[in-house]
Amino acid sequence: MIRRSFITMLVILSCSAQAFAVDANELFNTLRRKIFTVQDYTAVVKMKISVKYMRIPQLAGTLYFKSPDKMRLERHGGLSVLPRKNINLTIRNLIPTGNANVIDAGQALIGGKNTRIIKVIPEDEKSDLVLSKIWVDEATLVALRIETSTRNEGTITMDLEYGKYSSFGLPDKLLLTLDVKDFRMPKGMTMDYTESRPDEALKDTKGKKGTIQITYLSYKVNTGLSDKIFTSEPSEP
Repeated sequence: MIRRSFITMLVILSCSAQAFAVDANELFNTLRRKIFTVQDYTAVVKMKISVKYMRIPQLAGTLYFKSPDKMRLERHGGLSVLPRKNINLTIRNLIPTGNANVIDAGQALIGGKNTRIIKVIPEDEKSDLVLSKIWVDEATLVALRIETSTRNEGTITMDLEYGKYSSFGLPDKLLLTLDVKDFRMPKGMTMDYTESRPDEALKDTKGKKGTIQITYLSYKVNTGLSDKIFTSEPSEP
């Protein structure tokens, strides 16, 4: 009787373990579907850009996004800025959209939270994304870190913190780290150099990193933004 109960317990534990062991492909596809439910958003943000040799004032404004890659930052009390396409400020742009090979890469702690690491390799050879490594919090189904290797922009790392908009996969705070040599400032943005000569300041940027930190104060999600918001030219106040 005891032996039978012991065997029954082992079977139950085995089935429970299998239930929690989600396949890496299934985990990635579920995460991607969640992120892609956001077709557009309007967010009030604060943005801090840190690049060596440059002094860039902190920005405050309204950030508009429309899938797949339309984005506009309208600064409060300043210029309207249209970021260049190569500055990937959204999770969506760092995740392959088509067919991909997904590899389970184990587990790791991020900010004290257990995460499952998955590596995603696009099957489309024309894709700018070469490899995305994603640290997923399986309990809340959000990406806490994404490290993406690209053909044209080097390696981009995004660290994310979540709050009341986690059900949409939208962060409260985002820290983007990328190579300075690939860091192109948005049109209309002004900055000062910490060196007296800009040409000297921009030398030897190989291996140097720049960061963009965004704090999202509020969101309006899936309101049906017009394309006109993203096609108008920046204008001074």
